Amino acid sequence: MTTAKNNKATPSKAGTKAQPKGKRTTVLADDLQIIMDSPNQDSEPQPKAAKPAKTSKKPAKGSGTYDADAIETLEGLDAVRKRPGMYIGGTGSAGLMHLVWEIIDNAVDEAAAGEANSIEVTFHRDGSIAVADNGRGIPVGIHTKRKVSALEVVLTELHAGGKFGGGAYGASGGLHGVGASVVNALSEKLVAEVDRDGHTHRLCFNQRVAGQFTTRSFRAGHKLERIKKTKKTGTRIRFWPDTEIFDPDAAIEWEEVRERALRATYLVPGLKITVTDKRTGQKNEPETFRSRGGISDLVVAQSGDHAPITGVININGIDTFEEKVPVDGKMQIVERECTVDVALRWVNAFDAKITSFVNTIPTSEGGTHRDGFEKALTRAVNDVLLKDVRQLAKLAKKNNHRASRDDVQEGLVAAIKVTFAEPQFRGQTKQELGTPAIDKIVYAIVKSSLTEWFEGVGSKKTHVDNLRKKVATAVVNRVAAKQALDTKRKAASMGSTGMPGKLADCRIHGPDAELLIVEGDSAAGPAKEGRNSEFMAILPLRGKVVNAAKATMKQVLDNAEAQALFTAVGAGSGKDFDVTSSRYGRIIILCDADVDGSHIRCLLLTLIYRYMTPLLEGGHVYAAQPPLFTTKVGDETYRAFSDEEREQMTQDLAKGNRKAENIKWQRFKGLGEMNVDELAHCALDPETRILRRLTMDDAVQAKDAAKMFDVLMGSDVAQRRDYLVKNSALMDPDALDI
Repeated sequence: MTTAKNNKATPSKAGTKAQPKGKRTTVLADDLQIIMDSPNQDSEPQPKAAKPAKTSKKPAKGSGTYDADAIETLEGLDAVRKRPGMYIGGTGSAGLMHLVWEIIDNAVDEAAAGEANSIEVTFHRDGSIAVADNGRGIPVGIHTKRKVSALEVVLTELHAGGKFGGGAYGASGGLHGVGASVVNALSEKLVAEVDRDGHTHRLCFNQRVAGQFTTRSFRAGHKLERIKKTKKTGTRIRFWPDTEIFDPDAAIEWEEVRERALRATYLVPGLKITVTDKRTGQKNEPETFRSRGGISDLVVAQSGDHAPITGVININGIDTFEEKVPVDGKMQIVERECTVDVALRWVNAFDAKITSFVNTIPTSEGGTHRDGFEKALTRAVNDVLLKDVRQLAKLAKKNNHRASRDDVQEGLVAAIKVTFAEPQFRGQTKQELGTPAIDKIVYAIVKSSLTEWFEGVGSKKTHVDNLRKKVATAVVNRVAAKQALDTKRKAASMGSTGMPGKLADCRIHGPDAELLIVEGDSAAGPAKEGRNSEFMAILPLRGKVVNAAKATMKQVLDNAEAQALFTAVGAGSGKDFDVTSSRYGRIIILCDADVDGSHIRCLLLTLIYRYMTPLLEGGHVYAAQPPLFTTKVGDETYRAFSDEEREQMTQDLAKGNRKAENIKWQRFKGLGEMNVDELAHCALDPETRILRRLTMDDAVQAKDAAKMFDVLMGSDVAQRRDYLVKNSALMDPDALDI
């Protein structure tokens, strides 16, 4: 034998790539010699099953003619080559891998039907892939209608196979009847060997033309070649992907084939699959896979090294459904039987690993069987497992206690398999199940079984308790995370939304602008009248300011007064506060000169300290100093800011002929009692007002004072009583009026 250098390729480490196309000459194919003809070599006429497309005359490009002759028809396998994506999903690596899956799935179907127990997958040096099984072997007799062997029909006719109507297979993965023929359509060469009826039969394909390879050429024809006698049965398919169809970097990956083979053994317990790599330069050792426990073993394998929360839960059930299908050319209602097998467990992890299968086919995109499983799982957990759980009692008050799908599936490892005849897939690639009735069947079986397991039937109490705690914790964490995210979004939005309705804004903003925070509407009235609206803005407080020293961030952002302040300043809050974005250069706190005013001032200062720190650090916060007393002597008005200052001023004014008892002081109970002129003189007019700049030290003292106000004036009676009892020894009994 000679080796054609033009066709010899060195496989890359990434996988088996579609081989480069050159002059077709002799090819050494491991244990099979195949001689390819030159494109211009004469050969027998093509068989009927592989005729080229019949193409009616087409109008010249750009002619714009659209009539009956513009309609093209494609026959045989040409439709597959014209639109490969419709059959294998694309021409990249995934599409190339799909050819391998089609042949492997046919072999697995034989094993699932109880007709085979061994499959061999081989990577050859020349870029071909071979799949062999010891099943019944594809029929080799002459097909009554096609007048060629049934083997040729299977490999050349779309929608031809033994899986229609449930005759040869009760339930299988390949239902469309296009798998093997699609592989042939997208291959340069294909060799099929069948052990059946006492002989080994061979049929080859060169560019989709049936025939036989000889030592020197390819001879087209429909007759099968009997190679030898044998008592074995089985099928061997070997194919060479067509590089004209697939992308240059498309490759058949060893690891993916290995993983698919391993997974198939979980679907058919007892099936042995061997994967062998004969490619030059590869170090992959032959591997043999076999599973006795089925999908339960798959769940254990996919659990990895994570510590288990529960043991493996096995769910099995059978139910029937009806669907309308064509029978003898007429639509009739038939009854189907569906077998449901589910294995699942929870492990100490966060991600979920759920795999689903229909018969022997993995459905990577799920479908109705997975939908039914997920709905049943979520409902059973909420209705039974989490019923009256104390950990969720607080969340129940706001109806946030029910677990979501993600909560339930945190750390879940599951495998779902449904087995029934003629499933409906969404697309030829069979990645998603579409049969509607399966949703309800899986839901009913899984819901019933899980309810029993949660209630202690066939389960360990420790496993149920561990799972309950895990899911409840997931719910709590999700709700907390959502609240934190909402709070962050709310904080980020502060300043970007419209201004508070109660804000009386100024006309200019920037370093010279001022925001005066006043106590209540009564003070807001005269403040608005007495201000200079060019640069002074007034923000009245109409409710209690939250104590930022002890409140959560969410509580602060939910407080209307805090929201109004953040929004008015327009520079954000917390870590996102940007002092350069502040709309005002000065923040002036204007409160009554009494205990209540001091409390409010402390709360405001604490809020600024916690959530607008740069304002204090930059010296932008002030407190107006309104007088506590006022009197008028002659044409002069005198103001005192404390009892001591009032007494001293009285003595000073009483010198001479004026008597102290004739000096009448007015005590202001609040800023609202001042008229516009008085308020403007003492708090608004930059020429006459007294402002005190507040520092970080003032803020720390205010924070402590705010806490003390809450103890002494808050609603917690027990806290106030404990404080008074604890500190009663510090009080002089003689000072008490008792």
